[in-house]
Amino acid sequence: MLQPASIKFLKELKKHNHKEWFEANRKQYDAAKNDFAELVQSVIEKFGKKDESIATLKAKDCMFRINRDVRFSKDKSPYKTNMGASIVKGGKKSPLSGYYFHFEPGNSFVGGGSWMPEPEGLKKIRQEVDYCFEEFKKIIAGKKFVSTYTDLNRDKEYVLSRPPKGYEIDNPAIEFIKFKCFIAMTPIADAELTDKNLIKKITDAFEALHPLIVFLNRAIES
Repeated sequence: MLQPASIKFLKELKKHNHKEWFEANRKQYDAAKNDFAELVQSVIEKFGKKDESIATLKAKDCMFRINRDVRFSKDKSPYKTNMGASIVKGGKKSPLSGYYFHFEPGNSFVGGGSWMPEPEGLKKIRQEVDYCFEEFKKIIAGKKFVSTYTDLNRDKEYVLSRPPKGYEIDNPAIEFIKFKCFIAMTPIADAELTDKNLIKKITDAFEALHPLIVFLNRAIES
């Protein structure tokens, strides 16, 4: 579980997103960061028993910096109003598929998959979906997956309007071959963030996603 003070800090940061306020409240930030790190480490230790590929990770390998890269953004707010952790073999910079927890008051969620993979990785995933379509369909139609996530994310920004080069429109798997991302997410209410069952909720969601992660990484690492 996370501490109410951590939620309060992110809410206040959203209202006062500038360097002066942040520096004046750095102790509160450090406490919130450590609180989040402890949660992430607990999740790694628990779920690492199920997925050994993440078992040796440390929270710091997975957590993203709170500073925003504003070089190419119209929004020059210096700080993110969330804390995120990408729990994936090799750490957050790994090209592999993995698990993700997003902590943001009013917009927290858990999930994962392969978000905007590199062209070569995406090519391999599409080929795996094509060659092993029955297996892929079984995974995303699995009882745990559907009850947790309902479906893969189908936002238009993550799906091509036309089949990629080398694939025909009548390919049985074309609906998924057109995907640019293979991700699934489920929301977490603010009340659940401070609940003692938060770690279980996160690891249960990861377990429902695990077969898809194995499938995607099999393709990427081939």
